[in-house]
Amino acid sequence: MSNPVSVSLPKTGVPGLIENWRSDLLSGFLVFLIALPLCLGIAMASGFPPMAGIITAIIGGLVVSRLNGSFVTINGPAAGLIVVIVDAVQSLGEGDAMAGYRFTLAAIVFASVLQILLGVFKAGKLSAFFPSSVVHGMLATIGIIIMAKQIHTLLGVKPAAKSLFGIIGEIPHSIVEFNPEVTIIGLSGLALLILWSFIKNKTLKMIPAPLLVVLLGLCLERVFDLDHVHNYMFLPDFQFLPHHEFTLGPAFLVSVPEHFMSGFYFPDFSKVPTLEFWEAVVTIWLVGSLESLLSASAVDKLDVYKRNSNLNKDLTAVGIGNFFSGMIGGLPMIAEIVRSSANVNNGAKTGWANFFHGAFLLIFVAFFPTLIHEIPLACLAALLVFTGFRLASPKEFGKTMAVGLDNFILFVVTIIGILATDLLVGVLIGIAVKLLMHIARGVKLGNLFSMAYHVKQTEDNTYHIAISGAAVFSNFITLKSMLSELPKKKAVFFDLSEAELIDHTVMEFIHDFSNEYTHNGGTCTIVGLDDHKPYSDHPLAARKKNLV
Repeated sequence: MSNPVSVSLPKTGVPGLIENWRSDLLSGFLVFLIALPLCLGIAMASGFPPMAGIITAIIGGLVVSRLNGSFVTINGPAAGLIVVIVDAVQSLGEGDAMAGYRFTLAAIVFASVLQILLGVFKAGKLSAFFPSSVVHGMLATIGIIIMAKQIHTLLGVKPAAKSLFGIIGEIPHSIVEFNPEVTIIGLSGLALLILWSFIKNKTLKMIPAPLLVVLLGLCLERVFDLDHVHNYMFLPDFQFLPHHEFTLGPAFLVSVPEHFMSGFYFPDFSKVPTLEFWEAVVTIWLVGSLESLLSASAVDKLDVYKRNSNLNKDLTAVGIGNFFSGMIGGLPMIAEIVRSSANVNNGAKTGWANFFHGAFLLIFVAFFPTLIHEIPLACLAALLVFTGFRLASPKEFGKTMAVGLDNFILFVVTIIGILATDLLVGVLIGIAVKLLMHIARGVKLGNLFSMAYHVKQTEDNTYHIAISGAAVFSNFITLKSMLSELPKKKAVFFDLSEAELIDHTVMEFIHDFSNEYTHNGGTCTIVGLDDHKPYSDHPLAARKKNLV
């Protein structure tokens, strides 16, 4: 059976530009409208100048789109890296915002080199080592932290506390001391985002909600005349940077350089010999690489043509983009899921849509910087609070609980671990707890990192894959590598009858592989689960073999 989709796959490269420039240009423009406020907000929340987010997206569009291994992903700064970057700025700068910013740029440069090596040596598969519940717990925690910090900006108040728990504890104080005008702008934007999420009309949904929030904020800013309001509010730390080209605007509005070329800053490598510098490098590298791989894989599922990204090539390209970004003052970038989803929904066909989105950003900041300066900070805070809520919504807790109590416990442990320590340590705590769970369920130490499986070609077009022992997140990387090289359009049978334990991460992977392989013209059948007892009613829950 031939793959019906493959006949009409869009061309790539210059032929793809000639063939699809209309659809890609339109989608790139619409994504640009979404990206502009998000890039500004993410940069500011990360302790970087607002222009840093724009620089990142421009490089992601103009450079990475020409090198990557994906088709409809949009590369740029992401909310998921805010926590990592702001922690690096604070720890490396030790109270000096400019120093912390430049030291973090140096960390981004080193992290990008590691990211390039990860892709060159085809190590993108290592993302499989992170259990699903730990990844979801990490993203939920990032959402909680973003909301906790941005609520104060939305209310027009600067918290005095520096620690995370202190900032959370000051939320009631900020509610009491709120600035009326700023709060109206912030809450109006938040209400608009919530309302827009319920709208089903496809024509209306073509209008990006972030754009509407910014337009509403610009109108309200004129009504309240925020240019002359200075009570309650504060200049964000990065606006105190001792750089003569930086425009110090009113406390409630975005501050940007008068000229685009003045927005470039360069890294300071003087902290390379220190331990805290390398902790920042490793955290940016791991979290950025993991998020980019997961996002690219998720976007592949949204692609109407069901094309598969070359994740190693994609990781290498993102690493190259991050190198240039770090060298001229930008944030690290990933394959960003929200903008990529919008790109697919707007009819993008090839990577040229990503290129056009970067080109529109470059044109806008080069010729209309004063318009950016009129955007109220509360608008951007509303966008980030809404993004944070989506990452940590009650639905995410409910979905994890539905998979099984064990996954929910791991999810919560990861959240508590990150809040109590930091992102990297919290993720490692989650992984350690998951390994201990498997040991408690009888997995032998030798089987914990090595999966026993056998592949047999029973007929010309039939492959039989038998798995024995434990099939868990920490040992299925070799299986994942083998399946990626399996011939297409064959009959594949997964025999799990001898598997003593299969965790949720592996069940989810086998399920996704089966759907994808079938879509691409083959058949995939999973057998041998009748004698296994699941840990919940969820179809992809972890399960253990009944021992008679």
